[in-house]
Amino acid sequence: MIDVLIAGAGPAGAIAATVLARAGARVLVLDRARFPRPKLCGDSINPGALAVLRRLGLDACAARGLPIDGMIVTGEPCVRVEGRYDGVQGRSLARADLDAALVSAARAAGATVDEGVLVNAPILGPGHEPAVEGVFVKRRDGRAVPLRARLVIAADGRSSRVARALGLSSVPSHPRRWAVGAYFSDVAGMTSCGEMHIRCGRYLGVAPMPDGTTNACIVTADRAALADPAALLAAAFRTDPILRDRFAGARALTRPVSLGPLAVDCRVAGAPGLLLAGDACGFVDPMTGDGLRFAFRGGELAAEAALDVLGRGTRDAHLRLARARAREFSRKWQFNRTLRALVGSTTAVRAAGWGATLVPRLLHEVIAYAGDVRAA
Repeated sequence: MIDVLIAGAGPAGAIAATVLARAGARVLVLDRARFPRPKLCGDSINPGALAVLRRLGLDACAARGLPIDGMIVTGEPCVRVEGRYDGVQGRSLARADLDAALVSAARAAGATVDEGVLVNAPILGPGHEPAVEGVFVKRRDGRAVPLRARLVIAADGRSSRVARALGLSSVPSHPRRWAVGAYFSDVAGMTSCGEMHIRCGRYLGVAPMPDGTTNACIVTADRAALADPAALLAAAFRTDPILRDRFAGARALTRPVSLGPLAVDCRVAGAPGLLLAGDACGFVDPMTGDGLRFAFRGGELAAEAALDVLGRGTRDAHLRLARARAREFSRKWQFNRTLRALVGSTTAVRAAGWGATLVPRLLHEVIAYAGDVRAA
């Protein structure tokens, strides 16, 4: 029998599979995609996220990434601060490459990874408070098949079919923002730093890539503008007072990809027989570039909770996982909520801009905290 069935082979699922397989568990990972596959992301692995990979012996998965020395943050009215990571580095690496490397690492550790398989819903056992006993999947030939396991980890993303089926996650009514991103060539003035350009009601992310291209994305609450993602992205960068000259000769290399609404609320970290990891356990705007650290460490925490279930047969592992996640992430969650609220307020953006102009050291501290430098 399968010890742990993991829905989703993204960063959280792949890392959970690696940790579990190394511990001797029989692990099956299912994903509807085939790797490598494209994924809308800022492509930034911050210093804290790299530290998790290094501690797990998975730093080779990011070895092809471009070293990132810090962040450049601009804001209104005339703020520009370059914050270095003080002796440590992050990396930029396309998610297609990172995710494929993590999947390969999970296979090398002994996990079975089955691609092109859609997880449809959980299998529930009998009783008033039934435990999850496996999942229903849709195979490549269209057949619906039940797969049972001692434990399920749902790491199947922000639209997790497993979490949604049990009413564990939902999209909040506010805030609602959408991301649009693409890769560009010939962007002028790129450095070894990632960039975040905070504007009233939106923010623009720019990251240098290992192949010399640039990842450019916008996060906005203007849903109507999503009707033409290419026009939205082009206008955002070519009309911005700081970026327009740098993007004047830029050429889009890929079609824009849209994602949203971004925020996902999750009440708990699972249920009896089920643990949640990655975006399935809650998702926020990727403003601070720490999404991959949440995924890496969240996958590791889910694996540790799963090993407790396999070893002792406990039914409250999801409650223990929730407490572990709160200890690990609660301060950063609050930090991110504060920044998201700031971006949504014209007055707050301008007030923060003046504050950063007068006391730039404060913004340096914010950049270091956003990059999880202390965890590196």
